Parts: sequence; structure tokens; C-alpha cells
Amino acid sequence: MDLHLEGRLALVTASTGGIGKAIAGALAREGARVIVNGRTQASVEAAIAELRGAVPKARLESLVADNGTAAGTQETIRRFSEVDILINNLGIYEAVGFFDETDEAWQRLFEVNIMSGVRLARHYLRKMLAKNAGRVIFVSSESAISPSPEMAHYAATKTMQLSISRSLAELTKGTPVTVNTVLPGSTKTEGVSKFLQELFPGVPLDEAERRFIRENRPTSLVERFIDPAEIADFVAFVSSPRASAINGAALRADGGLVRTVF
Repeated sequence: MDLHLEGRLALVTASTGGIGKAIAGALAREGARVIVNGRTQASVEAAIAELRGAVPKARLESLVADNGTAAGTQETIRRFSEVDILINNLGIYEAVGFFDETDEAWQRLFEVNIMSGVRLARHYLRKMLAKNAGRVIFVSSESAISPSPEMAHYAATKTMQLSISRSLAELTKGTPVTVNTVLPGSTKTEGVSKFLQELFPGVPLDEAERRFIRENRPTSLVERFIDPAEIADFVAFVSSPRASAINGAALRADGGLVRTVF
């Protein structure tokens, strides 16, 4: 299916690894010009090299900026004043019991997970509305509607993204611009693999994955970790004109983990 993304400029925050890098690759394969973003020159260059290896004709732009800070978002906006597609993928997490989650930890996750997307959307969505075209997508998590006790602060930020996304979608009423949220389930990224090895020290990674799904995500219908490419292909579709009727939605790609019919 041609997603009609040829020549569109897409910013994917935190796209040097994990789901973000997979999204960048999926958009590049569809002909979009993709801004690859990370906090260091080395990480951005490595990601671009890998993406070009997988997609030889990829049109990629380098952006070194920490969008988890106000200064970083200003640098992003300075470098790229307009984009056609904004993917707010940047997010951090940590497994910490509620009673051990400090004020500083809550504030850090709020600043990175929430304010990065707010600051960028505040700038880019206005531009999209002015030119009557554009896509904004927040990458949230199944934790937004099925919070885990070991990550209360993370889950809270993911739930907040749903509200922000819907509020912004209301601003697009009567226009071709859309704002949506995608909710991945447990996805096998580099960071998650490291987390599993810390959670199950000495256990082979494949067995650690099975144990985690069995013990921590027993409602999963696919009974496995999701591949980042599966999320990326879905995000690419939602970014495209083919998804023009999808707006203000919280779109689950969670492997059936969440038990709800809506």
C-alpha cells in the first residue's frame, strides 16, 4: 500500500534506538524525509548509518538535541521551523516501587515524557493548522490504561498523554490535521532487554522474556514481546493521508494485553 508520504518532513524524537528508530525507518521506506533525533552526535550518526544500510534511498536529517529540556526543544524548532509529521516518541521509564519514587523522579518523568511533547506540539501544531495539513502522534503505552504498580509515575505520564492528545485534536476540528496517540504493549527494545536482564539476573534473555510476559503481563494474547517494527508500521499508517478519518483516538497496538472492548 502506498502511504503517500513521499517528500513529507517527519520529526521523530528519540529516534536513535528502539521504537523511535523503527518509526524513522518505516517512514523513510515510505519516502518521507526523516529527522533523526538524539542527544549526542555519535548516537545520531550511528542511527543514520544503520537506517541508510536498511533503506539505501532514505532521506535523513541529523538533529542533536535533548528534547527533554526546554533548551533542547528550542534548538529543534530553530533547526526545523516546520514539519509535516511530528512523532512525540521521547519517553523514559524506570521500575521503582511507589514508596521509593521521589519528588525528583516524578518531576523528571513529567519534564521528559510530558513537556517535550507539549512544547513541540505547541509550536508545530499551530504551523500545521495554518497550512491546513499535518499529523501529530504521541507514542504512549498500554500502561496509560493498565498502570503497573512498579511504575506509577511512568503510567501517570502515559495517561496524561492521552488527555493532551485529545485536547489538541479538538483544535483540529474541521481541518485535515489530525492528532492521535498510539499505545504499544510490551515491546522488545534495547532498553527493555537491559531491563529484563536486570530483573532476572543470570537468566537467558529468551527465558527472561517468557517469564516477564507470564508473570507480569499474563493477559497478553500474543504472549510475546512486540517487535518495534510492528509498532513502526502502524505509526507510519496513522501518519499518512490513508488515515485521514482517524483523529482524537487512542490506538492500541498492545497485543491484546488490555482487557477492554473499547
